Amino acid sequence: MVPELAASGLPVIVVDDGSDAQNYVPLKKLCAGLEWVELLRQEQNAGKGSAMIQGASRARELGFTHMLQIDADGQHALDSIAAILAASGAAPEALVSGLPVFGADVPNSRLQGRKFSLWWARVETLSTELQDVMCGFRVYPLDSFIHLCEKTRMGVRMQFDIEVMVRMFWEGTRVQFVPVTVSYPENGVSHFRLFGDNVAISLMHTRLFFGMLLRAPWLLMRNRQRRGDSGISKF
Repeated sequence: MVPELAASGLPVIVVDDGSDAQNYVPLKKLCAGLEWVELLRQEQNAGKGSAMIQGASRARELGFTHMLQIDADGQHALDSIAAILAASGAAPEALVSGLPVFGADVPNSRLQGRKFSLWWARVETLSTELQDVMCGFRVYPLDSFIHLCEKTRMGVRMQFDIEVMVRMFWEGTRVQFVPVTVSYPENGVSHFRLFGDNVAISLMHTRLFFGMLLRAPWLLMRNRQRRGDSGISKF
């Protein structure tokens, strides 16, 4: 993925989240040989969210206003980059996310898990504006993203993508979606822990539900205004 991204003309920040030497050494060699590719390393595995925050902070240090996130598991079609960047350019204040278009190779357990989290996220936002909350292919406005991460304690493992989207919605950030093809490579590697990560996601949804109760009057009022502006369907 890294050479393909570099060939697209995008500056690339790779965050290594505590890989062992067997994986880190060739990754370091690969990145060193490519222009506009920077490798950051977390010595201990700290979780996807922690890696995302580190990459975002470095991007802002370099003067960028937006960050394209793409997971390194090879599931997302890179030919969707142009469309997702164009959507972000048209609405720079928005969080623009991929909306997965699955093929026949999607595991049913993953599909049902996504439906579970989406249903809860819609409860937590009192809105049907969110169409997917787990896609790891997004463009974030860096100021909004980093401000939220600095002031809010969030889970930094597999629950991060879900929680950051819900909380950015709470903060008033628009969320838009661009269809992207998602496949599951035959020999793909996933670091999702079936038991541990599902428990963490369930606990996160519990926290977000009670957070929604505290914000419910304001959310209902704001969502009503947003429906009037854009015709978004009622919850």
